[in-house]
Amino acid sequence: MAIEETNINVNGTLATLLTYNGSFPGPTIRAKRGEDLLVQLKNFLPPTAEKNILGHTKNITNLHTHGLHVSPKPPADSMMIQLHPGDIYDYNYCMDFEEPGHLNFYHPHVHGVVAEQYWGGLAGPLVVEDETPALSGLETHIMVLKDLTLSGSVPEPYTSTMQYMHGKEGNLVMVNGQVNPVLNIQPGQVQRWQIVNACNARFFNLALENHSINLIGTDGGLLDKPYPVSSILLSPGERVDILVKANQAKKSYRFLSLPYNRGGMSTQQQVTLLTLSYKGSPVNNSLPASINTNAKRVVMDTAALPQRRLTLSMMQGRGYINGQTFLGMDNACTIMSHLGGWEVWEIVNQSGMDHPFHQHVNSAQVLSITGGDAGYASLYTKIPAWKDVVIVPKWGSVKLLVPVMDWMA
Repeated sequence: MAIEETNINVNGTLATLLTYNGSFPGPTIRAKRGEDLLVQLKNFLPPTAEKNILGHTKNITNLHTHGLHVSPKPPADSMMIQLHPGDIYDYNYCMDFEEPGHLNFYHPHVHGVVAEQYWGGLAGPLVVEDETPALSGLETHIMVLKDLTLSGSVPEPYTSTMQYMHGKEGNLVMVNGQVNPVLNIQPGQVQRWQIVNACNARFFNLALENHSINLIGTDGGLLDKPYPVSSILLSPGERVDILVKANQAKKSYRFLSLPYNRGGMSTQQQVTLLTLSYKGSPVNNSLPASINTNAKRVVMDTAALPQRRLTLSMMQGRGYINGQTFLGMDNACTIMSHLGGWEVWEIVNQSGMDHPFHQHVNSAQVLSITGGDAGYASLYTKIPAWKDVVIVPKWGSVKLLVPVMDWMA
């Protein structure tokens, strides 16, 4: 897979974006539990000594498989791998412990330059294939939600440390690289939509006009059954797997992101993501009553488990955990865990903005959420969801039950 600069039609403007294999978003990678996933990454970005305003040299990159339960060591998901222009690296991911049927995605993760590379186009979906009979035969659509602002024919540059700290939001909001595409559905049909928020900072409050959203999967795997909701929040890096049934009048409906105030400088306004159009002959699909019979909330006495407290804060253009900003693996907030056990992590947000908290390798179950959107908290503290991204509300906190399993750093 090649990382390169490519001319892409972005809503009528020919723009130079960063791409995987010349595609925006990147091509879908598919793998199965029990396989070894092999990815050869080639950095074809132009050599440069130019640095961004944080002082990091541009066009150095790597690959993060966001959401996979794989080793954090080379040649798998190590953040310490760095590919300079012209370099080639062979990644090898053991998929023995993956949950079937869930959506992940891939993007670069080199400290100091990841925000700009991700903003500039480097993201693509990664699917762990189904082993679930209840979902076989459903028309399935993968949706990569991405925003972008162009300055002429290139992505608008980062010009302040505040933009790194708060994140950039774009004035173009796209689904699979298109602004408000049309998706056809037959009357009575059930479709499966696997959705990833691949934005740097934009939150989505997803809703489909006149329809329920039937949640069947989250970051780390499929749920036991469909959970109907009227809307659902999706922060950067989060994924949802939903079923949509065309059970309304035969016309077109908007798939929306409703207004949401995550704090900070502005409220995110309503935007139409795509238009769902009823077309064709009626069918009579049914929503499955059961999805993944193995999905359960973990029940255990957490009082005796190791208790971790991670306090998130922002100041002077930097993010901090427990008062420590990341300056490299030898100069970072460090927690030592024992492999094969469970821990309770309390994530405290001392800022005035909702913050997505993402952990690599091990998904967790949400024990409690203090503050923020009541629907989000009620949903994820009750259903058997595994999460590797969770929204920590502004001035609020989240408690997670974290299994430290299978892989050591």
